[in-house]
Amino acid sequence: MPSVTSEPAAADAPQLSGLRDAGIAGLGVALPDQVVTNGPIAERLGVEQSWIVKRTGVHERRHAQPGETLEQLAAEAGRAALERAGIEPTQVDLVLVATFTATRLLPNAAPQVAQELGAVGAGAIDLGAACTGWLSGLALACGQIESGRADSVLLIGADLCARRTDPVDRRTAALFGDGAGAVVVTPGGPGRVGRVQLRADGSGAECIFVEHERGLLEMRGQDTFRAAVARLSESTLEVLEAEELALEDIDLFVYHQANTRIIASVGERLGLDPDRVIDCIAKYGNTSSASIPIALAEAERSGRLNPGSRVLVSAFGAGFTWGSGVVEWGM
Repeated sequence: MPSVTSEPAAADAPQLSGLRDAGIAGLGVALPDQVVTNGPIAERLGVEQSWIVKRTGVHERRHAQPGETLEQLAAEAGRAALERAGIEPTQVDLVLVATFTATRLLPNAAPQVAQELGAVGAGAIDLGAACTGWLSGLALACGQIESGRADSVLLIGADLCARRTDPVDRRTAALFGDGAGAVVVTPGGPGRVGRVQLRADGSGAECIFVEHERGLLEMRGQDTFRAAVARLSESTLEVLEAEELALEDIDLFVYHQANTRIIASVGERLGLDPDRVIDCIAKYGNTSSASIPIALAEAERSGRLNPGSRVLVSAFGAGFTWGSGVVEWGM
């Protein structure tokens, strides 16, 4: 009788080579043209504009016009990122679109975005992790690159939040905006994406949600605020410890632009210099999965993000979902 072994034959599965470094090679942003200031929202809610600013930090936000689609905006951001990376759409192996506001329940947004871009050879997947969607996509994109299963991944965070916001709900009406941000992830840089750690706690599901029937965002603001500050702070320290880094080793902290009070509270809890923390929510509002790439682009434009910068990116969203990662900026 032949001997039995528990070890598979070498040909049973593909043998992957050693892990490669993954880096962000291109960054692109797309925003609707329509700027909505606090004035009309404050009038509709029966409050002063200062009331909105005090509670959210938002002064204006972008809203998509009727006829503009999530897929069009996502493709615009993706095209800008690909052009900056010097990569043709036909070279993309995988398109990831993080969103909760796709035009339809089916088909998903990603295949339509890939088609719009001409990424005819790419796989295409939507990601659902709310405001943590882009960060979750970064972890997945890097895994594909590092393992050698892909050589070019286009990651897009895009949401048309205004269409899912109740215009007379004081908790959400003034907070959210529309936008899209994209990065191209490739092997060998420029720069390097380090560890990305993701976490979740489904017991927070009733704090931020959208029901199929009503289709509008509902949020318990105070509960969400407390959870966001705690989790973002914990996650920051957790990933730094895993990377054997200290707070002082980070040049720029780019948190999900949820609410300026959340960003400030995390900075205060961790003792961060405000100059090292990006807060651009005043111009864009909370754009959900698009907020981190939009904030990266804003930091780059303002001269606060440069080649060689070590950046901590961190997000918190419905679910609850949250996480943090460390990026060495190379562009």
